[in-house]
Amino acid sequence: MSALALQLKDLRKSFGPAKIIEGVSLDIARGERHAIIGPNGAGKSTLFNLISGLFPPSSGQISLGGKQINGLKPHQINRLGLSRSFQVSNIFANMSVRENVRCGVLWSLGYGHSFWRNIGNLKEVQHKTAEVLEKVGLTEKADVPAVLLTYADQRTLEIAITIAGGADVILLDEPTAGMSHSETARAIELIERATEGKTLLIVEHDMGVVFGLSDRISVLVYGEIIATGTPEEIRGNARVREAYLGDETDMAEVTA
Repeated sequence: MSALALQLKDLRKSFGPAKIIEGVSLDIARGERHAIIGPNGAGKSTLFNLISGLFPPSSGQISLGGKQINGLKPHQINRLGLSRSFQVSNIFANMSVRENVRCGVLWSLGYGHSFWRNIGNLKEVQHKTAEVLEKVGLTEKADVPAVLLTYADQRTLEIAITIAGGADVILLDEPTAGMSHSETARAIELIERATEGKTLLIVEHDMGVVFGLSDRISVLVYGEIIATGTPEEIRGNARVREAYLGDETDMAEVTA
């Protein structure tokens, strides 16, 4: 088994003449918490879309646990052990919190579209669903329709769905966007708890979240990674400082 959870080799993506990802290479070890940061338009979400199979790469290679996944569909990549969230909450609004989580659990346990089964009799599914709800702190809201949750709780539910399938590699795309400081603090604790023992790749603008969670950080600018290192190394990197010039907020956070 490969010691690397995820490996990108000279990954490139163009849309017509527009080059969005230009030669990204990155090794992420098993169990590592790795953040991707960079200015708006740097290509962070496109990179996530390539890794999770929403977009095919123009060239280059993506490996998950040593297995090349180029060209696989998102559900095939998910079944190989990778799951992701999105910038915008992606939940079943009219289903209960429990039902949302249970959807992810069902696929992970191999039930799929088993219309003739009584879900209430699937004790393994019920147990795993309850376990995930407990882990993210949504047990008391299990029967609440997802549409009635607060924004922060909807983001929590999305994380719950993301981990419900038991994937070893978790991709979170701006999980704390739009949250207050107190909500963000709770989200950090949740992410740490929910991804314990797993590999985490996170895109995030909040530098407090990035430096609080990450083992290593990569800085993506105009489709290229200009630096990768520990939080301390990234704080002191001159190229990172230059990349954030003109954005005083980001500069203050990076150098704090």
